[in-house]
Amino acid sequence: MHATNPLRIARLQLESRTHQHPISDRRAFSTNPRLDLVDLKGKVIIVTGGNSGIGYETIKILSKHGAKVYMAARNESRAAAAITRLETEGVESGKVSWLRQDLADPRLAKKAADEFKKKERRLDVLINNAAIVSAPFALTSDGLSDMMVTNYLSPYIFTKSLLPLLKETALLPDSDVRIVNVTSRAHSFIKAEGSERPRFDTVEAFNKRFDGMMAGPKRYAWSKLAQILHTWRLQNELRTASIPITCISVHPGDIKTASTMKGAESQHWYIRIFTRLIVALFCQPAELGGITPAFAAASKEVAENKEKFGGAYLIPYGKISSGSEYAQDDMLADELWATTEKILKDLKL
Repeated sequence: MHATNPLRIARLQLESRTHQHPISDRRAFSTNPRLDLVDLKGKVIIVTGGNSGIGYETIKILSKHGAKVYMAARNESRAAAAITRLETEGVESGKVSWLRQDLADPRLAKKAADEFKKKERRLDVLINNAAIVSAPFALTSDGLSDMMVTNYLSPYIFTKSLLPLLKETALLPDSDVRIVNVTSRAHSFIKAEGSERPRFDTVEAFNKRFDGMMAGPKRYAWSKLAQILHTWRLQNELRTASIPITCISVHPGDIKTASTMKGAESQHWYIRIFTRLIVALFCQPAELGGITPAFAAASKEVAENKEKFGGAYLIPYGKISSGSEYAQDDMLADELWATTEKILKDLKL
């Protein structure tokens, strides 16, 4: 990587600002941080995987601040139950609607985006939150890692399909369009293997299986590293084209969710025990998981400092972090983009 690479230059500029934390360290350890959000009345937001956990809490925050939110989820009855629960917790009736979305197949993810575009003429914020936390290695009928499809490829095509509408909204007066990818600090699990650095240069690399007792968590980390790299590269594409959309990746914190516990059940017995212990000792309740995604989606601080936050990786609650060594690798980001586009072309998407 050379300093003359425009992506590298932008990366260095961002790194030079990461010490300027938007929220004090004291607030980062607060159990009840205050969110100062922009006016969301009239704004339209999509949150994927919003019928429980972090997505649910994010929707609750944003809808209570006036946004019209689409809960993108596969199961209609679970989404309906979640919407009813939100209304009992103070969300105005009609503020949250269900959008059918199945991330197990990128074709269905694109279909969900196309259906949304029939419903709305604007989209102010897209939050890609849904993910598989842990599962045995498996390939889809297309020969792709199912975790990479659900956590990365389907959100990629969902975002790409919605970009025209996001760009149109960004050109409206007083717009503040944002794309938020909910990732994880688990991406730092990805290390060089001997002299071999991580690669995304082939479909085989995209489908990396990993071995050993940490194979499941590492596959999850692989997908989350891909999300961070995509966020960074997309931001630079938009910046180069002078399109005013802010892209942010977010680690929401170490949060106890149903998906975390369900994922652990598919692992070896000692991983299950270890996960339960870690969750019991260190993980925070789900309601705190919605704070940093909501900050990225709608905080006034981001609105007033778009250049600073554009392409950033945030940790609780709204602090800029550099992420891991490979989360800052422009060559890896380029490899990932090229392989992703090849896969989508082969799928005729």
